Amino acid sequence: MQRFPQPLLTGYRNFMTGRYTVERDRYRQLADAGQTPHTLIIACCDSRAAPETIFDAGPGELFVVRNVANMVPPYEPDGQYHSTSAALEFAVQSLKVKDIIVMGHGRCGGIKAVLDPNAAPLSPGDFIGKWMNLVKPAAEQIQSNSIMTTAERQTAMERVSIRNSITNLRTFPEVKALEDGGKLQVHGAWFDISNGELWVMDKESQDFVRLDG
Repeated sequence: MQRFPQPLLTGYRNFMTGRYTVERDRYRQLADAGQTPHTLIIACCDSRAAPETIFDAGPGELFVVRNVANMVPPYEPDGQYHSTSAALEFAVQSLKVKDIIVMGHGRCGGIKAVLDPNAAPLSPGDFIGKWMNLVKPAAEQIQSNSIMTTAERQTAMERVSIRNSITNLRTFPEVKALEDGGKLQVHGAWFDISNGELWVMDKESQDFVRLDG
């Protein structure tokens, strides 16, 4: 029999003797009553930027969707498979979250790839390349800016991508209706892995402002 990864077994045992012991009643309540998270977070798959860790969230508090480069596609009811759109639909329509946060982060591999004109597909399917086409037009504009350094282009693209995803969020009719009616708020955030800083997008200017720690 193939062995389960040892670090995960160790982590699970620590969880059972630590956090689960402390929060046992909360887990049992969630099992019986179901989940009622207050916030949907659309985050990147990157292992260094886990929303539950960054926001010190307890069980049942956050509904988290993670994909490459924390992107939201536009509303496309075309009969195809749309995992991010499905999760968004469930969070808004069924769970009735009050806030949606698109959270990007520094040193994102997906953003780095879309900015690299010489990036080669990782497989014949080129799933990442096709997915990152969602922000290709913006990436081409940033690529052409020779005044900016590579690091500056990377950070700029990470933040532009967040704005692009928020624009796409508002193409979903229910999201737009709830936001216009004051029943849902949409936010942008960017997390700096290297120093733990969280930057939040100002709704009026769309600039990113660093939160005090």
